[in-house]
Amino acid sequence: MNAIEVHDFKKNYGSIEAVKGISISVREGELFGLIGPDGAGKTTLMRAICTLLVPDGGTILVQGRDVRAEVMAIRALLGYMPQRFSLYQDLSVEQNLDFFADIFGVPDEQKEKRARQLYEFSRLAPFKKRKAGALSGGMKQKLALSCALIHTPKVLVLDEPTTGVDPVSREEFWEIVQSLQKEGTTIFVSTAYLDEADKCDRVALMHLGKIVTTGTPAEVRKTFVKPLFQVSGKDVRALRRFFASLPHVETTQLFGDAVHVVFDRAPSDSEWERWRSDTKENLEGWSARAPSMEDVFFEFLAEK
Repeated sequence: MNAIEVHDFKKNYGSIEAVKGISISVREGELFGLIGPDGAGKTTLMRAICTLLVPDGGTILVQGRDVRAEVMAIRALLGYMPQRFSLYQDLSVEQNLDFFADIFGVPDEQKEKRARQLYEFSRLAPFKKRKAGALSGGMKQKLALSCALIHTPKVLVLDEPTTGVDPVSREEFWEIVQSLQKEGTTIFVSTAYLDEADKCDRVALMHLGKIVTTGTPAEVRKTFVKPLFQVSGKDVRALRRFFASLPHVETTQLFGDAVHVVFDRAPSDSEWERWRSDTKENLEGWSARAPSMEDVFFEFLAEK
């Protein structure tokens, strides 16, 4: 049995189609990533999975239970961490954990043991008397995750948990998530950071309310078959404009201090030398490269 089954799910807000009939499944024990930019419909899907929104069409099952008919049963077995920090700012770390343990009906004899376990993996024990509002961004995310885990859910839903968190805290957070998966928890996580796709077993790329493609990170990257080159120079913006004007170039994207250029055929050595001359030596280097998840995603968007 799959942990999450979504079939032809639709959700509208007035005349706006937020999600346009998508279907995905998340296997038991899987770390599944929903990848896409802001406004793709990721939060709408996750809130529906967590019984916080009623579908306008299609079906969603969590552990075989329908989100329309078995709301309380689903909430008892599911942990949800929303996109925005939503814990009680004036309560301490300890008080927040205690409050959510009571909300989820954690027995008193288990509450202290579970709290100790959560302090250990989150490293929040030295800060348990500190008010939640005084925590750093990374600590707030760890506390929110701990509160979502206090009742030992079978399925964990994380909505963009690393947004606005510094790189070190992002890496620490993912280490915690991956350790939870090893313990048997099914994890469904959304992110706008395309590089985080490689941390997942499988991913779905989502854009404008639709699923663009689904598969393992390696499978998704294999869908990119066109010649891709990374080019560098003194003025990368001018370099991008130059390559965008060429007849055999399909897409160009800025990547830090370089430009990724997708061609409909591999350029010859003589063409590269001519382009170096045409740019008045602004083109300084070029190399073929394997596509990143960002390259794949941009290529899918270009085809729409």
